[in-house]
Amino acid sequence: MFMQIHTLTSYHAALLNRDDAGLAKRIPFGNAERMRVSSQCLKRHWRLALNETLSLPSGIRSRHFFEREVFRRVVAEGVDEAAARGLVEKLIGAVIQSKESREKGSLFLKQPVLFGRPEADYFVGLIRECAESEQDPDELLKERMKEHKKNFRALLTAAGGDDLMAGIEGALFGRFVTSDILARTDASVHVAHAFTVHALDNEVDYFTVVDDLKEAGEDAGAAHAGDMELGAGLFYGYVVVDVPLLISNLSGCDRRDWRDQPEAIKDARDVLSGLVKSIATVSPGAKLGATAPYAWTDCALLETGNTQPRSLANAYLNRLRPNGDLMQQAVATLGGYLSQLDGMYGVEGARFISSTRDTDAVPEARRAHLNQTIESALDSVFGGV
Repeated sequence: MFMQIHTLTSYHAALLNRDDAGLAKRIPFGNAERMRVSSQCLKRHWRLALNETLSLPSGIRSRHFFEREVFRRVVAEGVDEAAARGLVEKLIGAVIQSKESREKGSLFLKQPVLFGRPEADYFVGLIRECAESEQDPDELLKERMKEHKKNFRALLTAAGGDDLMAGIEGALFGRFVTSDILARTDASVHVAHAFTVHALDNEVDYFTVVDDLKEAGEDAGAAHAGDMELGAGLFYGYVVVDVPLLISNLSGCDRRDWRDQPEAIKDARDVLSGLVKSIATVSPGAKLGATAPYAWTDCALLETGNTQPRSLANAYLNRLRPNGDLMQQAVATLGGYLSQLDGMYGVEGARFISSTRDTDAVPEARRAHLNQTIESALDSVFGGV
């Protein structure tokens, strides 16, 4: 079972996502070069928004995890600083096997790793247990690590952690690890790079800074001059949710048993509702103070069904040439391409749409307010559970 989320969102003059040269990211597609926003950029902003609205455990993606989230907490709870540092160093060696990924004799990782709050709590408790034990602390930690390699998930759950070991971020966007202990989590949410439905047409904005304390008679001119690339555009966005995998990530169940997890289904409804709202209303954007790049989507099409998902990006393989209302043109083009796919493959699944424009061109789509559209789509996935 999949949920597909298609969006059309227009942004005024902005620099939503920059490349290594400070220019707007771009991609050739079809018969024109387009401005784009990377999936990494989109996911980060949605993740931050979800952390504020969901009550599920969050994740921590950092190179400083062991130093600032484990070591500092252990010391704050009364463990001797020197003993805590030695134990945390050994913990890093056990959890992060690759020597190239960490600084020798340091609690600092060379690469950021995603950990869940339950994992952080468990590691803090483990270090405290070893430090306070009458056994040799190093030997006890070594013993615990051997147990962890067998079934870290079971040990974490028994210690009071839930199945969201990698946090809601891991459940949604996955976690890739080479550790023997940490659990790898496949992403249940797949995000495409957003791109403009028309050709790239950016410009370089030249700006200056005036020195407020410059006195009359001093050399003329600005105190600083600079430039940045700006572009306005109408972006097509596409996101797919693998619902059984999401339920599996939330509950720890086999993905084949996803329909038999009432608590996880309840959580999944909250997560998916929050995700769709974030996609529709949370803007990415560099240069926030200079461009205020905030926009809400003008069209959100949700599709649910069991067949393999397919993007509707090819609706814009030929760039749109603005002719009147560009947003209405984009909605009509999307609907026309969807009708062509239906003519070739037949109609699969259910469709739900919210838009500020006329949507008669979008076939088989039930139109409603965004909140109702989300609820109807979730009911079609979960059967009203």
